[in-house]
Amino acid sequence: MSKSPQPLPAPACAPGHAGLPAELDPRWADVVSRNAAADPHFVYGVKTTGVYCRPSSGSRLPRPENVEFFGSAELAEAAGYRPSRRHAADQTSVAALHAALVSEACQQIQASETVPLLGALALRAGMSTSYFHRVFKAVTGLTPKGYADAHRARKVRATLDRGAASVTEALYEAGFSSNGRFYEASDKVLGMKPTDYRAGGANNDIRFAIGECSLGAILVAQSERGVCAILIGEHPDALVRDLQDRFSRANLIGGDAEFERLVAKVVGFVEAPGLGLDLPLDVRGTAFQERVWRALREIPVGSTATYSEVAARIGAPKSARAVAQACKANALAVAIPCHRVVCSDGSLSGYRWGVERKRELLDKEMA
Repeated sequence: MSKSPQPLPAPACAPGHAGLPAELDPRWADVVSRNAAADPHFVYGVKTTGVYCRPSSGSRLPRPENVEFFGSAELAEAAGYRPSRRHAADQTSVAALHAALVSEACQQIQASETVPLLGALALRAGMSTSYFHRVFKAVTGLTPKGYADAHRARKVRATLDRGAASVTEALYEAGFSSNGRFYEASDKVLGMKPTDYRAGGANNDIRFAIGECSLGAILVAQSERGVCAILIGEHPDALVRDLQDRFSRANLIGGDAEFERLVAKVVGFVEAPGLGLDLPLDVRGTAFQERVWRALREIPVGSTATYSEVAARIGAPKSARAVAQACKANALAVAIPCHRVVCSDGSLSGYRWGVERKRELLDKEMA
């Protein structure tokens, strides 16, 4: 059986090869033979149709004088070409396959008593280690290790919430190999010391106060680590109940005059966003949520970004829906400006404190 031709090395992009016409470029032979082995190495654009294809494409062969070569689809699109229908369909199929493989890897991580090695996950997915790492991050927004850490954090919290006999039992059940490693990570995993968490936050003091702004009532709460909640609503009593639900056994302390100045600062930012708001924040979320929340804080006052744009900025371009969920989970209104994230068509949706408040905040910022 004859072997399929092997792709020849090629420059990143340029019409032809070293100025040669396409028919003399070694890549043209791969196009003529529809060499699938060359697909990872380059695409070719057809000047007369404005589309680009893989070397193995079954499309009708173009005239060589109408062809130019690119080292990647991204370079072809930067030059103004669009993917052929066949190429787009292939990409959709590949994305579906990647999603299925990553889903299986996530299930394997969740089912394992200890965190599986990256190489073992990649082998099971049929990919190289580095390629699997990139694919996993693109699909989930997290590295495999980041996903495993977030899963262990959830298991620790769930086990302690169920009333584990001891913190040690909870950490070993979650897959931590030693007490030391867990206690190193406990502040990030639980937001407090594990014994305090197990007691429902009983040893944590949280100061709070309520003010009024043009959006309604606003509650600001602060732990020893920083501002841990900024809540907006119609009724102050409902905001206090929300805070109590979040920190059920913490010591909730009404703020004094000095603390109320902090509330005034937040209210001032709501009314005049150009003043800026620089607060120490006590942010408690999953690794992915925290990446999203950091990206939101980088959106300038008076600007917006789409969910897809935020996903791309954190290196997870296929995670727009997960970005929306992270926005919904944000309990620090205005300090983490999830109101600056809009739909791809510019419309407003999905704001935890109501779309009308989102519109009013954006109007103030853009005035």
